[in-house]
Amino acid sequence: MIVLDRVRALSTRQKVIAGVTAAVVVAAGVGIGIASTRDTSPRPVAASASPTPKPKPRPVRPTNPFTGLGSPPAGAVIAVKIDDTFNGRPQLGIDQADIVYVEQVEAGLTRLLAIFATKHPVVEPVRSVRASDPELLTQFGSIVVAASGGAGDSLQAVSHSIIHGVYNGGPGFARDFGRPIPYNLTLNTSVLAGAFRTAGKAKSIGFTWSATVPSGASTRSGRSFRTTIGGANTVLVGFDYDPASKRYVRVIDGARQTAADGATISTPNVIIQYCDVRVNPGDVDVVGNVSKYTHSVGHGPVAVFRDGREIVGTWSRPTSASGTTLRTAQGKPIALKPGGAWILLVAKGTPLSAN
Repeated sequence: MIVLDRVRALSTRQKVIAGVTAAVVVAAGVGIGIASTRDTSPRPVAASASPTPKPKPRPVRPTNPFTGLGSPPAGAVIAVKIDDTFNGRPQLGIDQADIVYVEQVEAGLTRLLAIFATKHPVVEPVRSVRASDPELLTQFGSIVVAASGGAGDSLQAVSHSIIHGVYNGGPGFARDFGRPIPYNLTLNTSVLAGAFRTAGKAKSIGFTWSATVPSGASTRSGRSFRTTIGGANTVLVGFDYDPASKRYVRVIDGARQTAADGATISTPNVIIQYCDVRVNPGDVDVVGNVSKYTHSVGHGPVAVFRDGREIVGTWSRPTSASGTTLRTAQGKPIALKPGGAWILLVAKGTPLSAN
């Protein structure tokens, strides 16, 4: 009996120990009165790296749309009709123009239409306007065109356009008695610009500018070229590239041209723009020569000479209010070298020799 009682007592003690152990385990699980070995303190959250702010792009400063150099000129844009015959040379002030157009008139002759915006010099000799000039100049806006006058339907064409026509007797005109009439009419473009402060200012006419030849453009040697703008009876005109100045010098019948002040007539760009040219029966001179009308609205081939290279492409101008775009054969813009340009408006099919 004593042995049996000891066995029962031992069994009871084991049950008590087992119960206590179970209670401790439960307490640890629910955290009641017993310290847990698990770290329940909040862990720091890694801060996300703030994005690096992108630098703000520098504002693009507007440049002179006629030269690609410096700021746009603030004064009025003045276009002047200038003689381009033997009797009218050397011209005064032509070397200071931003852009110069060479166009056909009558009897195989050519005339210059010079655009002055950056500088406003005294110009000579001023000659008459043509009916096709408003079409060409409308892309510049409501600018001033200065001329000695106009025959036939020329003055009417100007008056029906947005262009301001100013003729002999207007502000800035005078006579140079050291030259014979009609090759002695001068114009102080600064005086004329002051009288037309509300006239059109310089704006884009579609040209783009770059110091380097456009990448991807197909070029060939273009260090010298010749053409006959007015037809078979005109003198041979062209330009020769001068590596020292990196400009094209105007050449007529083999002679390099200079202005009246001795400055070489040169430009960093020459554009040969092939246009539709027709006879204009509304403008006939006193000896019966019919003037030409050059269509500068439309499209056609173009050859651009810069940096001693020739870039062949196309030109396009859908309306008179539109600018003139120049594109490569691949359809990319042809950028001109900063510094201005001469544009030769020749009839489609006119021969051009270049090397």
